[in-house]
Amino acid sequence: MSTLSSALSDAVTGERLPRNPAKPPLISRPAAAERHLWTEEEAARFLRFTHLTDPLYADIAELMIGTGLRKGEVLGLRWNDVHLPERTLFVRATLSVIDNTRLLLTAPKTKGSRAWVALSDRVADALDDRAGSRAFGHITPVGGYVFHRHGRPLHPKTVLDRFHLLCDKAGVPRIALHDLRHLAASFAMAAGVPLPIVSKTLRHRTLSTTANIYAELTRLAERAAVDAIAWTLNTADRADLGRPACRARRPWHQNPRPHHRLAAHQTPQEIEPTTAWPMWPGDHTATTSRRDIKKAAPARSGNGLRPAVMQVGTTGFEPATP
Repeated sequence: MSTLSSALSDAVTGERLPRNPAKPPLISRPAAAERHLWTEEEAARFLRFTHLTDPLYADIAELMIGTGLRKGEVLGLRWNDVHLPERTLFVRATLSVIDNTRLLLTAPKTKGSRAWVALSDRVADALDDRAGSRAFGHITPVGGYVFHRHGRPLHPKTVLDRFHLLCDKAGVPRIALHDLRHLAASFAMAAGVPLPIVSKTLRHRTLSTTANIYAELTRLAERAAVDAIAWTLNTADRADLGRPACRARRPWHQNPRPHHRLAAHQTPQEIEPTTAWPMWPGDHTATTSRRDIKKAAPARSGNGLRPAVMQVGTTGFEPATP
């Protein structure tokens, strides 16, 4: 088949065939659906509600939002990899579903996903609650799962169904459980955390992966970056001049750039700036206005006559006008 496809491709190259019938058409990848995330108020409302009604799922949400861990990494987390005194945990495995019936611990999504993850005080408190006697129980071994039911890991489908039910009861929109990971990136970038740090926290393989997934958030970061540059320059101007030197206030018609130069009949005739503006390279300012130049009257001769306009057939003199 490959030999036939190669021969037909040569025929297309030689313009003997319009196209290669053995080559399958390229199907464009469908655009990703628009992602709807919770606001800060909705996330806080959900966490407050679940802390009162279902602490187990409240701690799952706290861990995913606070660290950006994936769903399988959270459900496969064991106490051997949690170090609360150091406020860190190690992602060693992920909980996978085989044939929708069997649960199995597998390697994380990427090689870089096996890494240490820092914990905030809030997340550490949630894990500390899980380690208490009421949550941990006496039938679970020391190295057991952090989130479990009677020592057995939670099924991802059961977790998702329960999560959606809690969303309805808390009065927040339904989102995917994986969106809690996106929520972590959203809150971090909105707080001004640099994109490389966010990418490192999410354990993405490359920085471009983070930039592509969170393109809308990076545009907001770009706006913050240019505003920071302007603030830096304005601060330097205030230190030297006592005020920001804004070139945008310069009249556009005072020294137009070549690509904005007006036609001769459109050029303003009265251009007298009251203050001296900073000069661009190549600019120059005239010292005398056109209307300030008055035509000097011709001198009179000793007999009271003034030279007349020279015309053919005249003597060149005429009586002075009374």
